[in-house]
Amino acid sequence: MDNCKPCGGAIPLCMVSEFDLPLDLVDRRVTKMKMISPSNVAVDIGRTLAPHEYIGMVRREVLDDYLRNRAQKAGAEVLNGLFLRYEEPKERNGTYTVHYNHYDSSNGKVGGEKRSFEVDAIVGADGANSRVAKDMGAGDYEYAIAFQERVKIPDDKMRYYEERAEMYVGDDVSPDFYGWVFPKCDHVAVGTGTVTHKADIKKFQAATRLRAKDKIEGGKIIRVEAHPIPEHPRPKRVSGRVTLVGDAAGYVTKCSGEGIYFAAKSGRMCAEAIVAGSANGTRLVDESDLRKYLAEFDRLYWPTYKVLDILQKVFYRSNAAREAFVEMCADDYVQRMTFDSYLYKRVVPGNPIEDIKLAVNTIGSLVRATALRGEMKKLTL
Repeated sequence: MDNCKPCGGAIPLCMVSEFDLPLDLVDRRVTKMKMISPSNVAVDIGRTLAPHEYIGMVRREVLDDYLRNRAQKAGAEVLNGLFLRYEEPKERNGTYTVHYNHYDSSNGKVGGEKRSFEVDAIVGADGANSRVAKDMGAGDYEYAIAFQERVKIPDDKMRYYEERAEMYVGDDVSPDFYGWVFPKCDHVAVGTGTVTHKADIKKFQAATRLRAKDKIEGGKIIRVEAHPIPEHPRPKRVSGRVTLVGDAAGYVTKCSGEGIYFAAKSGRMCAEAIVAGSANGTRLVDESDLRKYLAEFDRLYWPTYKVLDILQKVFYRSNAAREAFVEMCADDYVQRMTFDSYLYKRVVPGNPIEDIKLAVNTIGSLVRATALRGEMKKLTL
């Protein structure tokens, strides 16, 4: 239970109310997002936010502990252990046997004690490197590697980040993702990620620190974290009475790398499907019950994943495209549409006239950025 999941820690506003989270779990309420282009052109995002709207910044060690304790108080049995494998039922309506290493400081066994128990259904919520997914033959997926440093910076510099987060784009910080500086309670998280150049992640991290140098100067690194980020859902997410949620299922969006809300939401939707399918525990669920959760999750969120996939392919492919992306983010209509979609987890239908204007402006930005790249190449030659 002392494992701290590496994570940027951003959550949408709707998650606070939807999951009844106490406000003291939110370290910072970000209302100012600064997007910084490869040439260091900075655009301030957040002008369209209403007074009550914000992006929440949390520490996973705090959020996860709260949710775990709340589940335990509601009747869940919490075991401190590491899942090893499961065995299929020996008969059609039989139970699954789960094998795990049980950790208990009182027994003096450093490597844990091997134990097992039987269950009617298994929900794999064990992250991007899910052993449940491996056991059920869920298939592989492409993934990014994210690297993050928690940095304790001087108080005067921390004031700059009280309500502000920063995102850096450029080939220097990542060829296919972005670098970030996200505020926490008394420090900032500085990180980056990549799918295509995983071996160079520390080089990209150094470039992110360099881009943010003036604002984090004098800081002390207090924690270093790295973790995989799924790039798309797994080919198979259910097998019999075994299913996957969260990172184990591959529920992380492209472009933004967001996963906390979708992990929580998929977990809740899966649990609701099990309760409904079992008629409150009076019958045994089957695969069709679990597939109802998958169908509903895909219906609600497939458009979000698709839109962000397209954005990443269009705007993260070159520095010229990234310059255009940052320029586009200065538009109030873009900011309003982006925040409405992010904060409330819905793809917002646009205004047709504004959409046409946006398309024209985006094409213009791409043309200008491409032309500028050509001129810069001439200068360097």
